Amino acid sequence: MNMQNLMAQAQKMQREITKKQEEIYNSTYEGCSEWVKVTLSGKKEVKKIEIVYQGNIDGDREMLSDMMTIAFNDALSKIEKDVENKLGSYSKQLGGLL
Repeated sequence: MNMQNLMAQAQKMQREITKKQEEIYNSTYEGCSEWVKVTLSGKKEVKKIEIVYQGNIDGDREMLSDMMTIAFNDALSKIEKDVENKLGSYSKQLGGLL
């Protein structure tokens, strides 16, 4: 394989990676718990926090905090899975550099 072909393949891969990253960045991800729904961007920025619990929260602030943590972690997990699905094959090709 000559150097020009290698460079062309590397440039093509870079364009594909950039496209996949943009898809992720432009996506939104919802994380849910029993009380809270959180929406994050693919850049892991908070877009919306929604309290879906219909009961009285006053006495359960600690529980609300726990439910928010669960919802955020759920959304972050979905982002990481999407990153792995869309970019994981490139990481393997590049020896784990991504």
